[in-house]
Amino acid sequence: MQKYDYIITGMGASGLMLAYHMAMDSFFDEKKILLIDKEIKNQNDRTWCFWEKGNGTWDSIVNKRWDTIFFGSKDLSEELNISPYQYKLIRSKDFYEFILNTLETKSNITIVQQSLIALRDNKEIVEVETDQQIYLGNRALNSIPQSFEYKVQKKYPVLNQHFIGWFVKTDTPCFDDTVATFMDFTVAQRGNTRFMYVLPTSNTEALFEYTLFSEKLLPDHEYEEAIKSYLEERGIHKYQIVEKEKGCIPMTCYEFQKQNSANILHIGTAGGWTKASTGYTFSATNKKIQQLIPFLKSGERMISFSKKTKFWYYDLLFLDVLYNENHLGSALFSKLFQKNSAVTILKFLDEETSFTEDLKIMWSMPSLKFMKTLFKRIF
Repeated sequence: MQKYDYIITGMGASGLMLAYHMAMDSFFDEKKILLIDKEIKNQNDRTWCFWEKGNGTWDSIVNKRWDTIFFGSKDLSEELNISPYQYKLIRSKDFYEFILNTLETKSNITIVQQSLIALRDNKEIVEVETDQQIYLGNRALNSIPQSFEYKVQKKYPVLNQHFIGWFVKTDTPCFDDTVATFMDFTVAQRGNTRFMYVLPTSNTEALFEYTLFSEKLLPDHEYEEAIKSYLEERGIHKYQIVEKEKGCIPMTCYEFQKQNSANILHIGTAGGWTKASTGYTFSATNKKIQQLIPFLKSGERMISFSKKTKFWYYDLLFLDVLYNENHLGSALFSKLFQKNSAVTILKFLDEETSFTEDLKIMWSMPSLKFMKTLFKRIF
């Protein structure tokens, strides 16, 4: 059996992002790298959005960008300038093609289309078993969930960011494509945290996503009826549904890193890289990958890569509150945007704020409720 230096299992955002950065770093030119997935993706199966200052790695495939976002609720309705940030949108097909075209130029990188069965760390070597054979590697980086313990454990709450989106097209201009709707809580909450997310890519085209932060998912027709009603309330009756997308992202502070070993590291959603309090994954993964590349070059044991930061504790406290009182989502996010600048909020969600800035954010929340939750978590 041929032995590889690195085996990457899963070719979603995190697996491909990692492979791309390895391909662009001369350190890995002499390393044998294997990518494994049951399918080679080449379709628009999802949309990724993130905010960023200035130019970034993925600018050549950014489909649309905004300097202004809208936040709406019964307590606040405001367009917010986010400069020096820009809110950027990438379609998955462009992302897949861009990276796969790059990987094709690298003779040291091999891609196989097989289903992952198991990963085994035998101390000296990693065995990666697929439905067709066993591969050997020095290190394995896995983005395919191997354990669903996080769903049944009781120590950490688990919410889901779940949604259905419609890409709609109208015959006449209906949308302001200079403003992205970040969160619109004016939709009926029905005991949950529910909002509409709108990304206009032109004055006749936009993505409408009906999104929930809650424990249980809805029947598909409920999401779609909500989108239809939202459009009708804005006088948009004639439109074509060009595409649909559907997703569910776990929001939890469960310690995924305990599944890592000396030679196996779980990455992306499977590694707990999703921002627990918001469900944002692309930007968090982008940052993690940039930390992971020098870490791999150092040769340290994989188990030492992930470390808790102060933001892990902030996310845990927020999820505790939202899990126990899911109807409070609209009010909590409204207070956050009422009492803090959009730029500070984005900086905080990017985990780049100072402790002084953190305190200002925290004091904008209902202090008594969060203190009670903190007390309960500690004791």
